[in-house]
Amino acid sequence: MNFYESIQSKIISKEEIEPKRKTLEGKKIVFTNGCFDILHPGHVSYLAQARDLGDYLWIGVNSDESVRRLKGESRPINSCEDRMMVLAALSSVDFVSSFSEDTPLEILKKVRPSIHSKGGDYQIETLPEYKILKEMGADIQILPFVSGKSTTKILEKAKSPS
Repeated sequence: MNFYESIQSKIISKEEIEPKRKTLEGKKIVFTNGCFDILHPGHVSYLAQARDLGDYLWIGVNSDESVRRLKGESRPINSCEDRMMVLAALSSVDFVSSFSEDTPLEILKKVRPSIHSKGGDYQIETLPEYKILKEMGADIQILPFVSGKSTTKILEKAKSPS
C-alpha cells in the first residue's frame, strides 16, 4: 500500500463506521470532532495529546454545510474531503469520518468511544454531547488549549494588510 492509499484507508464513510468499530472491540477509542478548516500547530498538538489517551484516535469532521451553519457563509476555506485528507495524513490520527449535523451526537452513537476529547476552550457540562457520552459510560477529557493558535486568528492575519 502506498502512502496515498494508507491515507485513504483512514477515511471511513458513514456506512463503514459501525463495522469498523466492531473490529476494534476491547480497544480504547478516543473520539474528537471539529471543523479543522485550516490545520495549524494547535490542532496538531491537541490531536497528538488526544491520541495518547487511548489505542485509536477517531475524528469526526463537520461537513461543509455544517461548517457554513456554524461559522458563516465564507467558511469552510477547505472542502470536507480536503480537511479529512490532511487529518488522515497525521500519524496521530487513525480514522476520520464526516458528519453533517451541527453536533456530533449521531456519529458518537456509531463510534461509541471510550473517551471523548475536546480542546481547552470547552467545558464538560456545556457540551451538547455531554448527556449521551455519560449514558455510554465514556470519559470526557478537556485538553489544554494552545494559546494564540486558531483558525480565526490565521484568517484575520491573512485579511489584514502587512
